[in-house]
Amino acid sequence: QGNVLMSMNEGGIRHFFAGARANVGVSKGRYMFEVKIMEFVNVADASHQSLAAKNVVRVGFSTQGSSLVLGSGAENICFDSAGAMLHNDVRTLAGAKCFRDSIMTVLLNLDKDSPNFNTVSLFKDGKRACQPQPLPDSLKGKTLFPHVSFKNATVHVNFGAVPLAPLPFTCRMVQDATKADTSATKHEAPADGKYEVVYPVSLPDEGTFDWLDTFLEKNKSYTELSDRAILNWASQSGLWRQKGHSVKSCNDRPDKNFQAPELNDDSVRKAVYSIAPLQARNYIVMEVKGNLMEDERKLLLDRFRSPAFKKIACVVVGEPTVEFKKHSQKLILQQKQEASDKQFNAKKLEEKRKKIIEQKQKEMEKLKKKAEKEKKQKEREAKKKAAEEKGEKLEEEDEEKEDEEEEKEEAEEEEKEEEPPKAELTAEEKKMSFVKRDTKDLTPVVMSASFTKFTLPTKDEGFDDIKYEWTKGAKCDEYVKKWILERKLSMRIEDLQ
Repeated sequence: QGNVLMSMNEGGIRHFFAGARANVGVSKGRYMFEVKIMEFVNVADASHQSLAAKNVVRVGFSTQGSSLVLGSGAENICFDSAGAMLHNDVRTLAGAKCFRDSIMTVLLNLDKDSPNFNTVSLFKDGKRACQPQPLPDSLKGKTLFPHVSFKNATVHVNFGAVPLAPLPFTCRMVQDATKADTSATKHEAPADGKYEVVYPVSLPDEGTFDWLDTFLEKNKSYTELSDRAILNWASQSGLWRQKGHSVKSCNDRPDKNFQAPELNDDSVRKAVYSIAPLQARNYIVMEVKGNLMEDERKLLLDRFRSPAFKKIACVVVGEPTVEFKKHSQKLILQQKQEASDKQFNAKKLEEKRKKIIEQKQKEMEKLKKKAEKEKKQKEREAKKKAAEEKGEKLEEEDEEKEDEEEEKEEAEEEEKEEEPPKAELTAEEKKMSFVKRDTKDLTPVVMSASFTKFTLPTKDEGFDDIKYEWTKGAKCDEYVKKWILERKLSMRIEDLQ
């Protein structure tokens, strides 16, 4: 019964959601778990009181490896203390408002024989707060794990076997689930008892974050420590940022531009680096400039002084591997296809706009012709009547042919569906090893002030191991020296003494 979770409330980190997921998931049957709100923490903030005082608890289920912030992404579903259900960043009214001492119970029904199969329900203090809500298709047939996310709150999680607030009917708790209905994730400790902290050393705009993405895809147990990860966490926590979360001054240390001052003073970054060494897990520290400069590398190494960590420098410099080149080619083609699709869609919209104008002009012409036709018809009828009075016969004019021709023209103008053109790489693009992007890894000012100090790591700095991913040893040193020399000839150098 010691499952009490507390959020951090100092500095900007209090605006971020904390999250925790159980290591036992449910794949069959009907089970529940409870979360009791022990307290809502009010943190005074004169400039942004509404932002700082926001207390939220979210309770639900998620898939293994999905985001720890419930409500973001398609791999989880939850109810929050404000009385809403969330899935894939969409809120719907379902549930009940919960306060301090409220007990939120989430019931997952995966019993095929039940009329409420593939549903999730919320109960407040033992009473039903909403009707069973259908599970999204993205969660059906998957093992789902109990999950809680919260900010500015302290919660007590109860997996059983005895509920704090019994329901009107009998339902087993997750802790009491049968082995056949559950599966557990295994936490495999390192054979030597040491977790790894990897420091990628890569030159700016030469595959830095693309290599990081491939590393994380292959190594799911590693947690990324970077400003990119913090901005992603902020986005999932619903924090507003000027110009949105996609616009950045650079990739390495982008401007924060949040509405609250404490989110822009690096207090979140400091808190993350304070907490990380206390958690026994593998990390990858992504600092483009920091990992290339000896003084900054020492500071980053010093954060993981514990003997429980093995510190590894991963040098990603020089000629990439064939595998990475293929990955880059795929990204370049994807980038080119997106640009082509954007241009194609813009062209189609412009054509559609022009067609609407043409149609309106044609409609005006039709109305004009119709008015003229009606006028002529009246004139013919008057002539016909006058001719009949004189005993004469008037010849009929062929109008049907005109109408048929107009209908034929309209049929020919029916819009045909057109597929966007498929992008292809040019011979020059096929030779590229890295993806070129509008947003650079470093700002021009930071780049010009620091690139002359870039060096490769050595074991004397405190690394337990140095691995070369691409070019090895002395050739790697030569590559860096050549890279620096080329930029000395083409870039303005700041802070010359």
